[in-house]
Amino acid sequence: MPVLKELLVEELQDLLHAETQLVGALPKMAEAAQNPKLKEAFEKHLVQTEGHVERLKKAFSLLGEKAQPKPCKAMMGLVEEGEETIGEGQDKDPLAADLALITAAQKVEHYEISGYGTARELARQIGQIEVATLLCHTLGEEESADFLLTTVAKPLLQQAMLDDMGGQVNLESTPASAESKKRKSSREPGKTMHGSPSVA
Repeated sequence: MPVLKELLVEELQDLLHAETQLVGALPKMAEAAQNPKLKEAFEKHLVQTEGHVERLKKAFSLLGEKAQPKPCKAMMGLVEEGEETIGEGQDKDPLAADLALITAAQKVEHYEISGYGTARELARQIGQIEVATLLCHTLGEEESADFLLTTVAKPLLQQAMLDDMGGQVNLESTPASAESKKRKSSREPGKTMHGSPSVA
């Protein structure tokens, strides 16, 4: 077998094992999530991950190779870390537990993004364009999943910061409050909407 094709097959075997592990891990993460949007994100990615497994099997078929998974030690470690995060989260504040889950999930996404990016380029190099297209599709979904997790995390991080500060917020310093003050000033007697004296 040519060297580049062999590398591609090995990478696909690694990814197949990784995705199979995730099919089992994501329901646990969804169950542990407290935030509804985070729970929904995990459930959505579970459906995508099941599709990723099918795409990988199709890629093997196109290459004329058996869809034989190779133990992915990296993903095994990440999944184990995720399980520890779930267990530790039971003793944490729900907000902190969800943020820890997001951290664990994004580590997984970054690993997969790297793996699929490498596999896609190998497929392109050996002229397996259909395989490369399949991998590109999955890569896009992994990147979208990572972006969604970041989007879910932002308000949780802001709330955690407020909690650490005792929930005290200086509303006078926010853009919204400044705009409100401006509007209030513009409606004062003797002034137009632009704040200049009115002409009788």
